[in-house]
Amino acid sequence: MKVHSNLKSGEFGFNMTPMIDVVFLLIIFFLVSSHLAKQESQMPLALPSADSGHEIIDGERERIIVNIDPQGQMLLAGKRVNKTELKQRLMYEKNRSSSDLEVRIRCDRTVAYREVQPIMLACAEAEIWNVVFAVIRKEDAR
Repeated sequence: MKVHSNLKSGEFGFNMTPMIDVVFLLIIFFLVSSHLAKQESQMPLALPSADSGHEIIDGERERIIVNIDPQGQMLLAGKRVNKTELKQRLMYEKNRSSSDLEVRIRCDRTVAYREVQPIMLACAEAEIWNVVFAVIRKEDAR
């Protein structure tokens, strides 16, 4: 029976190729997912203006961003959702989250309140009390 030469010398080697492949796949996954998250918060909308408020630093807490386009369509993670799907997703995220979950509502300034109300009701039913509206400063709106 033939014995491999590396066993005779007592040296063992590991094949690092699979581990390197996994690391590169993880890097690509995180790059793509972070790009999609930035797209969601940078969707071009004519946000309403406000006299008061404070700037929120990204990364403070877990956040879900719900966009409402000028036609009144709700968008969550770049996909259109209805009221039922939104409520289910909010409940899932609330149960999954270990900290206080924030819902940020970004809507066009021409959208009527009747389009925003279902989001607020879904947040209340999911027991999410930290709901904020994305706005721009009045001096920046000019």
